[in-house]
Amino acid sequence: QVHVAESGGGLVQAGGSLRLSCAASGSIVSINTMGWYRQTPGKQRELVAAITKGGSTNYADSVKGRFTISRDNAKNTVYLQMNSLKPEDTAVYYCNAIVRTPWDTGRNYWGQGTQVTVSS
Repeated sequence: QVHVAESGGGLVQAGGSLRLSCAASGSIVSINTMGWYRQTPGKQRELVAAITKGGSTNYADSVKGRFTISRDNAKNTVYLQMNSLKPEDTAVYYCNAIVRTPWDTGRNYWGQGTQVTVSS
């Protein structure tokens, strides 16, 4: 069993910063890609940023230059530093991890989500 948990959401004014954290725990052999997605009511969940075990990153165009994803492989943790936040960044942010366990070679696990609200 694998558990993924986010923390660090909250309310911030436009132009401010927040740092999200996500830790995976349980029967983990290794974690390939870890990423952050976000979703607003009535819209599909969208990729914000992702990072491979080797450190290669991928960002949505809307957050390039403002958000930075990083990870600590020893702690099975991924972070999202969000700067210059805009009201349109308001969403529930979900952590995703592609995890190898003793029972399968790679499966998607999701956290429960953390709310980020940016006021104008």
